Amino acid sequence: MYDVIIIGAGVSGCAIARELTRYDCTVCVVERDEDVCCGTSKANSAIVHAGFDAQPGTLMGKLNAEGNRLMYEWAKDLNFAVLPIGSLVVCVSDDDRPGLQALLERGEANGVPDLRIIERDELVELEPNISDNAVAALWAPTGGIVDPFGLTVALAENAAANGAEFRFNEQVSAVERVDGAWQVTAGGDKLLARAVINAAGVYADELHNRFVELSSGDDTLQQTMTVAAKPLSIVARKGEYYLLDTTAGQHVSHTVFMLPTAMGKGVLVSPTVHGNLIVGPTASDVDDKESTNTTPAGLAEVVSKSSLTVKNVPFREVITTFAGLRAHQEAHDFVIGEIEGAPGLFDCAAIESPGLTSAPAIGVMVSGLVADALKLSPKPEGVFDPTRPGVVNLVTTSFDEWDELCQQDPAFGHIICRCCRVSEAQIVDVIHRVPQPRSLDAIKRRTGATMGRCQGGFCSPKIMEILERELGMSPEEVTKRGPGSELVVGYNKDRIAAPDTDGEGGEA
Repeated sequence: MYDVIIIGAGVSGCAIARELTRYDCTVCVVERDEDVCCGTSKANSAIVHAGFDAQPGTLMGKLNAEGNRLMYEWAKDLNFAVLPIGSLVVCVSDDDRPGLQALLERGEANGVPDLRIIERDELVELEPNISDNAVAALWAPTGGIVDPFGLTVALAENAAANGAEFRFNEQVSAVERVDGAWQVTAGGDKLLARAVINAAGVYADELHNRFVELSSGDDTLQQTMTVAAKPLSIVARKGEYYLLDTTAGQHVSHTVFMLPTAMGKGVLVSPTVHGNLIVGPTASDVDDKESTNTTPAGLAEVVSKSSLTVKNVPFREVITTFAGLRAHQEAHDFVIGEIEGAPGLFDCAAIESPGLTSAPAIGVMVSGLVADALKLSPKPEGVFDPTRPGVVNLVTTSFDEWDELCQQDPAFGHIICRCCRVSEAQIVDVIHRVPQPRSLDAIKRRTGATMGRCQGGFCSPKIMEILERELGMSPEEVTKRGPGSELVVGYNKDRIAAPDTDGEGGEA
């Protein structure tokens, strides 16, 4: 029996879990995948949006601005990478200037500080590779970039350190009312809770609609006055990206946006916190909520549209392409609150861009709603620890500091991932944290290993060996990203024909 069960271990679910552990309550996070950050949270633009795009008066507008402020504050306690590099929305025609002015006014209404429109001369000083057609831009100094893996993992580790439980590889198949509590069937187990939070990403509409059925089917449930109890429809909006090598990371110094359209913020060009250059995304609605493949047409669109704002993007330096899905709903606003007629069932749904930026504010808001509903008491002062130790980053570590680390642990001198300079000591460190990584992708999210130019071609076997050694796993148990992605399927010598000892021929 838990006080709260959170369904979904993306950035929103982990932020809510972290904030709920400030209260005297038991929290369980249930995730269908093998680790945190396996859905939308791992495949996005990695941008800290300033908050000028969302309509004033919406949850998006409010939580984007609050999340932007909290992101930089939380990074100090939780030790994840975030850089306030600022963002530019580029106007390539004088006819489009009213669009820039509208964004400026919208941002000011949302409380975004220090916004201003700059002219071409200043724009070129900031970005020498800006398009020759650029005439002006909206400058937002509070915009930034963040490591979405590091953010989500940091939230999860801090939540776990403060008492939250995480259950992975457990698909939720049912939610029912049992003896005054909510029973969640996940991975074959039946879990009870006083409150359940739906943070299921692109599948949040399916869970929401189950909640609505529960509320409409039980006349004894007290009516509430929050989110209307009506069906929710979420469309998976695909965005395709190019990721360029660190050799291209300085092509721009700020996040460069196009003027937004009805389909989103358009194709951006931006540095990443790891020193790469990211270009994308597209925006196309798809029926398949597992459709994370890239397409020739989508990638061609990224190339053509990025050239409208930034010239000479060095696409020869591409190291990978990827696609992510955003949880879009027609009203284009977050759906957050308690389900009408079903006290204890909460939505945190339709969290699309700027959902990553908004995550800290979402965590505060949802945890507050649940705490009020359950009448939770804050933990005594000093019991909740808001801090989380970071993972050593050898790319930013001086040689003197690195030498000192090697004196303490020689494994810091054993480089496993040469592209991203990740040592054995860093991998061993994260393996023994909670939630515990048990796959190559889980190690990647925590250390950056396999993310470089060779995309894991050289370091994957060594990481597999470390996982086997540290966790007592067999080679067959090590996966790339959980069950179904096993890397070892057999042994070469086992497949060699057995000698013909009985005259009937060896094995095939």
